[in-house]
Amino acid sequence: MDLPDRFNAATFFVDRHLAEGRGGHPAFRVAGESLSYAGLASTADRVGSALGALGVEMENRVVLALDDSPAFAASFWGVVKLGAVAVPLNTLMSAPDYASILTESRARVAIVDDAVLARILSARAQCPFLRHVIVHGRSAGGALTWEDVLARAQGPLEPAPTVPDDVMYWGYTSGSTGRPKAAVHSHHDFVAAADLVGAGIFGLGPRDVLFSASKMYFAFGLGNSLYFPARVAASSVLVRERLDAKGLLAVIERERPTVFCAVPTLYARMLQVPERHDLSSLRLCVSSGEALPPAVVDAWQDRFGLALIDVMGSTEALHDFIAGRPGALRRGAIGQIVPGFEARLIDDEGHPVGSGHVGHLLIKGPTTSAYYWHRRERTRQVMQGEWLRTGDMLWQDGDGYFYFAGRADDMIKVGGQWVSPSEVEARLVEHPLIEEAAVVGCVDGQGLMELGAFVVAKAGQSVHEGELKTWVRTGLAGYKVPRRITFVSDLPKTTTGKIQRFRLRPPPPGHAHCP
Repeated sequence: MDLPDRFNAATFFVDRHLAEGRGGHPAFRVAGESLSYAGLASTADRVGSALGALGVEMENRVVLALDDSPAFAASFWGVVKLGAVAVPLNTLMSAPDYASILTESRARVAIVDDAVLARILSARAQCPFLRHVIVHGRSAGGALTWEDVLARAQGPLEPAPTVPDDVMYWGYTSGSTGRPKAAVHSHHDFVAAADLVGAGIFGLGPRDVLFSASKMYFAFGLGNSLYFPARVAASSVLVRERLDAKGLLAVIERERPTVFCAVPTLYARMLQVPERHDLSSLRLCVSSGEALPPAVVDAWQDRFGLALIDVMGSTEALHDFIAGRPGALRRGAIGQIVPGFEARLIDDEGHPVGSGHVGHLLIKGPTTSAYYWHRRERTRQVMQGEWLRTGDMLWQDGDGYFYFAGRADDMIKVGGQWVSPSEVEARLVEHPLIEEAAVVGCVDGQGLMELGAFVVAKAGQSVHEGELKTWVRTGLAGYKVPRRITFVSDLPKTTTGKIQRFRLRPPPPGHAHCP
């Protein structure tokens, strides 16, 4: 759609529904209760007004370390309406990671859940730009409370005079380097993604109810739960907790969503739950974040009578650019290009590859990020003019269906989240009894990606596998803990001493298993 010269995404995705008589429509379902678009708009105005009173101005960054809740949604849209930039962060990050991003983003305010507060406060001394921390939940010293801040907010908030190309969102992604970096996105990008994917692929309408296992601090979950439904005055189910397979099935049965989104690992685990659950409310099941094994697709269809469609996207593209279509699925394929995008597959020299040949995927479309914040060289490598180099290796058949072949780098995606092998290796060798370590991706019996580690103990020393897992877990997020650890006497290396991870990787699919 053509956007006016002055455009603010918060007025489009939230306030527009009040102006057009849909203020009473439910925006969210939370623990059996509903929050209307009018209620969301009111709280978002109060958040934006309060942030303005705390000194936040247009283009300033505001960090959001919040799990899925109306507070996240109101904070996000309040920041955007103020003309500032929302920077959602994973609530499982370590204090040093928060300190690094708070400093790099120069965020003046951080809005955080009470479970995150201690880590934020411990990092605060290393954050010279941070002026205020607002805690949602139980209060504690060193932070302003959500209730007190909103109580001091003044009246309706006038939208900032932003333009479609103004930045409104930073999506932090590890990408291919392992170091978090922010892909910047504009007000325009959100409308384009909602139209091309939410409406165009998911076919969303006002009667839809979405439930996403992926949280809103991820770009995939942000679209699924926040702005995709808001585009058409639909609603979404929000759950703060990280649910296991049984919990997800229970929410679907209780809340009756029409669209469910998750990573393949969760679909596989849900299939292992022996109890029967009623999923008849679902019309669409979407998988993204990692390769989707055909066996999981078949089992999901057999058990629930539901097609499981695969989609592929990235934080750099904001959401999806390749997607399956209900009724037009091809076994083993991700899907076809999303209308509005273009794709190219090239070899290492930049030449196009033919049908059936694996190549580097380049994407062109209206939602791609213009640059990474403070990453000039990485920006030049990835954002190549109008084209985005995704880092994925794909091949395409003669009918335009794309198939995933792997990553062009050593990054590993586990449970929908990127893991840097070097980060895990560094933690392993910090153990006083470990000499060397190498981490690779391997495939379990269900065809899902896991982490496998090969470690060399110091001479004469012995370490138990469980002890090493505990060691990694105390220093890194849980999803970065290797599933299997194999003790070896030596690691394969180049003549210059570099570890050759590729020699430790398992055989091709069908024979690949963790060590």
